[in-house]
Amino acid sequence: MSGVKPDLVVIDYGMGNLRSVVKAWEYVGANVRLANKPEDIGDARGLIFPGQGCIVDCMSMLRQSGFDEAITDWVTADKPFFGICLGLQALFEYSEEGETKGLGLLPGKVLRFRLDPEYKVPHMGWNEVKFVRDLPPNTGLQLDGDQFYFVHSYHVAPSDSALIWCETTYGAPFVSGIARGNCFATQFHPEKSQAKGLQVYRNFVDWIKINL
Repeated sequence: MSGVKPDLVVIDYGMGNLRSVVKAWEYVGANVRLANKPEDIGDARGLIFPGQGCIVDCMSMLRQSGFDEAITDWVTADKPFFGICLGLQALFEYSEEGETKGLGLLPGKVLRFRLDPEYKVPHMGWNEVKFVRDLPPNTGLQLDGDQFYFVHSYHVAPSDSALIWCETTYGAPFVSGIARGNCFATQFHPEKSQAKGLQVYRNFVDWIKINL
């Protein structure tokens, strides 16, 4: 594997502490910088869209900053992209949280968990992920059984099943990751998922080195 470190940009649109995300990507072999405005993205090899909190605030900040258009242009051009948590949900057309319009890059909705009372919402903690497609970022991981860390009250419901990358069960099965072309996004937080999560990030970085 080449020793060259690909340049990744982490979108900083004013929500959340991004230190753990940046440190995780640096640990697996990337040069990482934060982008506070769209023009900071420059000639990055990969774009990382993290997110936590409320999608209403997230979408408002994206539109105010112009990152909504920057993300749309990037994903539409099929450049390497990795979304995390809200960075997954915002890709879709609509969220029940605040009846919010998303970026509309992927067909489908974001729905609140509707579960039996024994299942607490938010879904928080470790849970198994089943990869239904064997793609570069999950190289070397079990297709079914590896554990990753979740914190969320809403989940994506793609209207195109071809988007589904992985699934998880919490009361009922839900989609915990999507993939289309060079766009990948997970509901779980790889940076909080110890060795397995770091492997997902490392695979993404290695894939960029080899192919792009």
